[in-house]
Amino acid sequence: MLHLTKLEPFEGLGGQLIDEINRIGVIREYRKGFPAMDPDDTLRHFYIIIEGRIKVYRYNPETNREQTLYLLGPHDMFDVLTVLDGKRHDVMTEALDDVKALELPIEKVREWLETNPAFNRAFFPYMAKQMRQVEELASDLSLYDTSTRLMKLILKNLDLKNPVKPLGLLQNLPHEEIASMIGTVRHVVNRHLQQLKREGILNIERKKLAVNDVKKLLEKVENEY
Repeated sequence: MLHLTKLEPFEGLGGQLIDEINRIGVIREYRKGFPAMDPDDTLRHFYIIIEGRIKVYRYNPETNREQTLYLLGPHDMFDVLTVLDGKRHDVMTEALDDVKALELPIEKVREWLETNPAFNRAFFPYMAKQMRQVEELASDLSLYDTSTRLMKLILKNLDLKNPVKPLGLLQNLPHEEIASMIGTVRHVVNRHLQQLKREGILNIERKKLAVNDVKKLLEKVENEY
């Protein structure tokens, strides 16, 4: 039995619901570099990431190309689409770190969506955020070059109130993974990163990215619109 006292990103859950989550929830662990939950898993269960990052992506075996749809980190949920429509979501997943996730029966989650306002207040804004993210990805792939897509990705993961903080889910990611997020290949990402470094915008050290000049980065992206 679990011993949760709260469940992020859900705030204000009543003690009765927390007790039920502790009773029926299970912690699943996924090793770095291995697949995480698959479409059959998400037909039966709903997941909330506790530790680590998971890549959700599509793969074309004919071209050996993959496209990352989004990264999941702590407090992210998977899979909101299957909760709503009950259909198989044919995407692939990979643990980018050692991952821990809370697994909950999907029918219980659907019941809470109907009966628990606090659960609703977190679930539906999160679903909207994911939909906007996929829409933005589709637009970026169609409208912007790889350099602009990379800069936008960096800005998305940058805390503008504290730009010296690590770049969110991008931190320590191999360049192959960053390339998959913007629809290109590793050597293109390397070239763009080195250009940003030469311009004094980025500092790069052993996969760690830091933004040295936020204003210059913002101006460079705005000039591309």
